[in-house]
Amino acid sequence: MNLSSLPPVTPLVTIVTPTFNMGHFLRETIESVLTQDYPHIDYIVMDGGSQDGTVDLLRGYGDRLRFVSGPDQGQADAINKGFGLARGEIFAFLNADDTYLPGAVSAGVAALMAHPEAGAVYGEAWYAGEDGRILQRYPTVPFDSQLLGSLCYICQPASFLRSQVFQEVGMLDPSLHLTLDYELWLRIAKRYPLHMIDRYLATSRMYADNKTMSRRQETFDEVIRITKTHRGYVPLNWIYGYAGHILDGKDGFFEHSPPSLAKYALAFAMGAWHNPLHLPRFLRECAQSAGMAAGMLRKQWSGTYTGPPSR
Repeated sequence: MNLSSLPPVTPLVTIVTPTFNMGHFLRETIESVLTQDYPHIDYIVMDGGSQDGTVDLLRGYGDRLRFVSGPDQGQADAINKGFGLARGEIFAFLNADDTYLPGAVSAGVAALMAHPEAGAVYGEAWYAGEDGRILQRYPTVPFDSQLLGSLCYICQPASFLRSQVFQEVGMLDPSLHLTLDYELWLRIAKRYPLHMIDRYLATSRMYADNKTMSRRQETFDEVIRITKTHRGYVPLNWIYGYAGHILDGKDGFFEHSPPSLAKYALAFAMGAWHNPLHLPRFLRECAQSAGMAAGMLRKQWSGTYTGPPSR
């Protein structure tokens, strides 16, 4: 991002990083913030009381960041508390195992200023492994409010919000521990459009021990809860993913879950249970996916199925 493309008055951006015993990743995350080319960043690290040297690491940065260390009620609670200390009119949160790419903050600010109607903006992102190696592209698509109900296509570390909007929608839900960002997008989308930036802004780390991978059933439980709450309906996409996890236990990222009649049968039963007032809609979704499913099953049985399309 060329800083000359920004207006003369550049808004302050507050970035909050929640962390708990993540010292092995934290330095890389901090450096990705402090080396941004944007001139006005207010950086806060909210540590949950780590015992792995995190506090010593944070002290070493002096006045280049602010930090608080003490017990909290989880990631959402830590971020909300960090927002309470925020000074910026633009807000972002970056988890302790994710990173910004160069120019990310400048690109986020420029997009928010160019699109005053947007409550938030988000860019492209990469999935990275535990060692930081790029694995694949995050499946980001342009904003579509209806599609957001069945697909979380916004990568949280690649997003920037207006502080006023974050406060207006009630900040993060502290009862959620795995889908707090997705639920936030659903709430914002009820009031404001979101704008996609056609640029890679961040990396999201995926590894066996992270929350998303290690707590798959809880993740699906939360997704079902929040889509019911905000959309009144649980789409087949989420139901089928949950059914697949129940039957084969695969994570769906490092281990693809091939289609089977058993999974579709279970998904149908689960979908009917969770959508009793919207059975016609769910049946239409099932019918629309039936042809694709039949094709995948034929390829699987013939030995030519190689897994779902890459993300």
